Amino acid sequence: MRKTAITSPELTPPVGPYSQAILVDGFLYLSGQVGQDPATGRLAAGGIAAETEQVFSNAGAVLRAAALGFDDVVSVRVFLTRMGDYQAVNAIYGRHFAHPFPARTAVGVAALPLGACVEIDMIARGTNR
Repeated sequence: MRKTAITSPELTPPVGPYSQAILVDGFLYLSGQVGQDPATGRLAAGGIAAETEQVFSNAGAVLRAAALGFDDVVSVRVFLTRMGDYQAVNAIYGRHFAHPFPARTAVGVAALPLGACVEIDMIARGTNR
Protein backbone atom coordinates (compact mmCIF):
# COMPACT_ATOMS: atom_id res chain seq x y z
CA MET A 1 0.00 0.00 0.00
CA ARG A 2 1.35 3.39 -1.03
CA LYS A 3 0.38 6.37 1.16
CA THR A 4 0.98 9.93 0.02
CA ALA A 5 0.59 12.86 2.40
CA ILE A 6 -1.26 15.84 0.93
CA THR A 7 -0.57 19.27 2.36
CA SER A 8 -2.12 22.56 1.28
CA PRO A 9 0.17 25.57 1.22
CA GLU A 10 -2.95 27.66 1.97
CA LEU A 11 -3.26 26.23 5.49
CA THR A 12 -1.01 26.20 8.53
CA PRO A 13 0.74 22.87 9.10
CA PRO A 14 -0.92 20.42 11.52
CA VAL A 15 0.01 20.95 15.17
CA GLY A 16 0.10 17.23 15.92
CA PRO A 17 1.35 13.98 14.42
CA TYR A 18 -1.16 13.79 11.56
CA SER A 19 -1.47 14.78 7.90
CA GLN A 20 -4.00 17.19 6.42
CA ALA A 21 -4.91 14.32 4.10
CA ILE A 22 -3.61 10.94 2.98
CA LEU A 23 -4.02 9.58 -0.53
CA VAL A 24 -4.13 5.78 -0.65
CA ASP A 25 -5.51 3.34 -3.22
CA GLY A 26 -7.30 6.09 -5.11
CA PHE A 27 -9.02 7.63 -2.08
CA LEU A 28 -8.17 10.86 -0.29
CA TYR A 29 -8.86 10.81 3.45
CA LEU A 30 -9.11 14.38 4.76
CA SER A 31 -8.46 14.99 8.44
CA GLY A 32 -11.18 16.81 10.33
CA GLN A 33 -11.26 20.55 9.79
CA VAL A 34 -12.55 23.09 12.28
CA GLY A 35 -13.29 26.70 11.37
CA GLN A 36 -9.75 27.87 12.05
CA ASP A 37 -8.72 30.89 10.00
CA PRO A 38 -5.23 30.08 8.66
CA ALA A 39 -4.27 33.77 8.73
CA THR A 40 -4.92 34.20 12.46
CA GLY A 41 -4.91 30.67 13.88
CA ARG A 42 -8.21 31.48 15.59
CA LEU A 43 -11.73 30.28 14.94
CA ALA A 44 -13.67 32.33 12.42
CA ALA A 45 -15.70 34.93 14.30
CA GLY A 46 -19.46 34.90 13.96
CA GLY A 47 -20.63 31.57 15.31
CA ILE A 48 -21.70 28.40 13.57
CA ALA A 49 -22.23 29.88 10.08
CA ALA A 50 -18.81 31.56 9.99
CA GLU A 51 -17.09 28.46 11.36
CA THR A 52 -18.82 26.20 8.83
CA GLU A 53 -17.87 28.48 5.92
CA GLN A 54 -14.26 28.37 7.12
CA VAL A 55 -14.37 24.58 7.44
CA PHE A 56 -15.39 24.33 3.79
CA SER A 57 -12.74 26.84 2.78
CA ASN A 58 -10.09 24.79 4.59
CA ALA A 59 -11.33 21.47 3.18
CA GLY A 60 -11.43 23.01 -0.30
CA ALA A 61 -7.77 24.02 0.06
CA VAL A 62 -6.80 20.43 0.91
CA LEU A 63 -8.88 19.06 -1.97
CA ARG A 64 -7.23 21.52 -4.39
CA ALA A 65 -3.79 20.43 -3.16
CA ALA A 66 -4.75 16.93 -4.36
CA ALA A 67 -6.17 18.29 -7.65
CA LEU A 68 -9.70 17.38 -6.49
CA GLY A 69 -12.89 19.24 -5.65
CA PHE A 70 -16.11 18.82 -3.71
CA ASP A 71 -17.60 16.82 -6.62
CA ASP A 72 -15.03 14.12 -5.81
CA VAL A 73 -16.18 13.75 -2.18
CA VAL A 74 -17.93 10.44 -1.48
CA SER A 75 -18.36 10.54 2.30
CA VAL A 76 -18.61 13.24 4.97
CA ARG A 77 -18.74 13.15 8.76
CA VAL A 78 -20.03 16.20 10.63
CA PHE A 79 -19.34 16.62 14.35
CA LEU A 80 -21.43 19.22 16.22
CA THR A 81 -21.25 20.40 19.80
CA ARG A 82 -24.89 21.57 19.52
CA MET A 83 -27.28 19.51 17.43
CA GLY A 84 -29.43 22.62 17.26
CA ASP A 85 -26.85 23.95 14.76
CA TYR A 86 -27.65 21.13 12.33
CA GLN A 87 -29.88 23.22 10.03
CA ALA A 88 -27.38 26.09 9.81
CA VAL A 89 -24.58 23.68 8.90
CA ASN A 90 -26.85 21.85 6.46
CA ALA A 91 -27.65 25.07 4.58
CA ILE A 92 -23.95 25.80 3.99
CA TYR A 93 -23.17 22.13 3.30
CA GLY A 94 -25.83 22.09 0.57
CA ARG A 95 -24.05 24.88 -1.35
CA HIS A 96 -20.90 22.77 -1.72
CA PHE A 97 -22.37 19.48 -2.93
CA ALA A 98 -24.68 18.47 -5.77
CA HIS A 99 -26.71 15.37 -6.53
CA PRO A 100 -25.70 12.60 -6.03
CA PHE A 101 -24.73 13.86 -2.60
CA PRO A 102 -21.96 12.20 -0.58
CA ALA A 103 -22.91 9.71 2.10
CA ARG A 104 -22.99 11.57 5.43
CA THR A 105 -23.05 11.10 9.17
CA ALA A 106 -23.78 13.84 11.71
CA VAL A 107 -22.83 13.26 15.34
CA GLY A 108 -23.27 15.31 18.50
CA VAL A 109 -20.09 15.55 20.57
CA ALA A 110 -19.18 17.09 23.93
CA ALA A 111 -16.28 19.24 22.71
CA LEU A 112 -14.03 19.96 19.72
CA PRO A 113 -10.51 21.38 19.31
CA LEU A 114 -10.15 25.14 19.90
CA GLY A 115 -13.66 25.19 21.34
CA ALA A 116 -15.10 24.86 17.83
CA CYS A 117 -18.81 24.32 17.21
CA VAL A 118 -18.28 22.07 14.16
CA GLU A 119 -15.65 19.75 12.71
CA ILE A 120 -15.96 18.00 9.35
CA ASP A 121 -13.88 15.27 7.75
CA MET A 122 -14.24 13.85 4.25
CA ILE A 123 -13.26 11.03 1.95
CA ALA A 124 -12.82 11.80 -1.75
CA ARG A 125 -12.08 9.63 -4.76
CA GLY A 126 -8.75 10.56 -6.29
CA THR A 127 -5.78 8.98 -7.97
CA ASN A 128 -2.33 8.18 -6.64
CA ARG A 129 0.31 10.41 -8.16
